[in-house]
Amino acid sequence: MVPRPDFESYYGKPVIKAPAWSARDIAGYFFLGGLAGAGSVLAAGAHATGRPTTAKAMKLSSLGAVSLSTAALIHDLGKPSRFANMLRVLKPTSPMSVGSWLLATYGPAAGTAALCATTGRLPRTGAAATAGAAALGPALASYTAVLAADTAVPAWHGAHRELPYLFAASATAAAAGMALTLGPTRENSPARCAAVLAAAADAAAERAVERRLGPVAETLRTGRAGTLLRAAQVLTAAGAAGAALLSRRSRTASVASGLALLAGSACTRFGVFAAGIASADDPRYTVGPQRERLSAAGG
Repeated sequence: MVPRPDFESYYGKPVIKAPAWSARDIAGYFFLGGLAGAGSVLAAGAHATGRPTTAKAMKLSSLGAVSLSTAALIHDLGKPSRFANMLRVLKPTSPMSVGSWLLATYGPAAGTAALCATTGRLPRTGAAATAGAAALGPALASYTAVLAADTAVPAWHGAHRELPYLFAASATAAAAGMALTLGPTRENSPARCAAVLAAAADAAAERAVERRLGPVAETLRTGRAGTLLRAAQVLTAAGAAGAALLSRRSRTASVASGLALLAGSACTRFGVFAAGIASADDPRYTVGPQRERLSAAGG
């Protein structure tokens, strides 16, 4: 009997080229964009239910987050003109093109909502801008998952169905954390509910991603990605528990829970990014799933 050979690529080289994206810029862009988009939804809810302090804080937070995310994207591109060039054409089949237009449309709406909330002027304009930013918020929070899954990176493309749900849940957890951190205790009941629901959805989505990836899910459990994602699980669970049990009565507990949720969301985005790079660097995760699919099709 001839032993089954172990897979080896040509001189051990990767089969595909890993994205030349900076982890700080692009993973940070993923996190900040999600925080901005989900934050606008919470801001609209707070605005509509008579929670002015939280609404104003979340509008300013979303403006700051989308500004920083745009700066991170432009820094990774190398110069601002490259971002402007992406707006010359709208290509619905390109996640990058759609995302660029989404970012360019959402930013002014978030800025107008924050400006009107800060100055107290043009309340109708501010309400319309708040509603517009909230309408675009879910797409902004999750489109980066589509952007990543549209590549050939095994850990991203293999989970193209589940990754948007994970990003949306993570973004909601971050926005709830920001609301708990900045809003007064008397106004934080929606943020507490959002934190608990987002933590549960985040855990379920991450398990779904691991099931979908099969052997490639090893990249989510080992190395830098494994460390970050384990930290994300602990921080998100702790933040949700603190929000549900303690933040109603204690401002300190509310802030601590919010910071834990924010940190957990950031670790999720950076962990998923690191897993993708690790899966692209190891040829086993590219060729192994291909052979399994071919074998299943042949059977």
